[in-house]
Amino acid sequence: MTKENKNETHFGYKKVNSKEKPDLVKEVFDSVSNKYDLMNDLMSLGIHRLWKKATVQMSNLRNGNSVLDVAGGTGDLAILFSDIVGKSGEIFLSDINEKMLKVGRDRIIDSGCNNIQNLVADAEDLPFEKEKFHCISIAFGIRNVTNKEKALKEFYRCLKPGGRLLVLEFSNPEYNWLSDLYDLYSFNLLPKLGEWIVGDSKSYEYLAESIRMHPSQDEFLKMLNHAGFNNTNYQNMTGGIVALHTGEKNK
Repeated sequence: MTKENKNETHFGYKKVNSKEKPDLVKEVFDSVSNKYDLMNDLMSLGIHRLWKKATVQMSNLRNGNSVLDVAGGTGDLAILFSDIVGKSGEIFLSDINEKMLKVGRDRIIDSGCNNIQNLVADAEDLPFEKEKFHCISIAFGIRNVTNKEKALKEFYRCLKPGGRLLVLEFSNPEYNWLSDLYDLYSFNLLPKLGEWIVGDSKSYEYLAESIRMHPSQDEFLKMLNHAGFNNTNYQNMTGGIVALHTGEKNK
């Protein structure tokens, strides 16, 4: 690979300089932040809430444990984790996008959770000491990370021995008919829905493209293994439209 290729990455289908992608992703989520939760409900017919509940159930967390939810935006997972770890537990909700975190802070206050801290943080350079967390989660965020390998190594560094990583992300449907139907929806109906609800079709065109550029289930599993995780696995949800990857840090 040439030096030029090393400095390039994909923003949807477009190739861009790696240094430019974080700002491009930030622009997307700046644009959709105020209607992000509404769009999630409409796009998935509310099923995203079941995906997230299933993810939290795989955390193996207990009362008093510590959690980091990366790219957690509006706080869906953080709020679900709150009851599990209790008042003596500790949850950090991080995102690179301040507007998303602002929506998350408001929701956290409304939900009455007092064990969640918010911070702006980059998944590739987390501001935490090593071996701090019992669990790290990232839901629908890893595909937007510029250097996924670097982020996975950061997750590994920040997990306690025996700690668990949860990665929930759109993936490859298991059936050809479902893949064709999903493409039809993603590239035709989804941008129109974005234009109607948010006034922004381009951001949702990027969403569809970024899903197609994300590694397959098996490819991402290899990335987890390469980052040092053991007991790695994944389970498909809704026919593989979404996959939950899990891995653990060696004890």
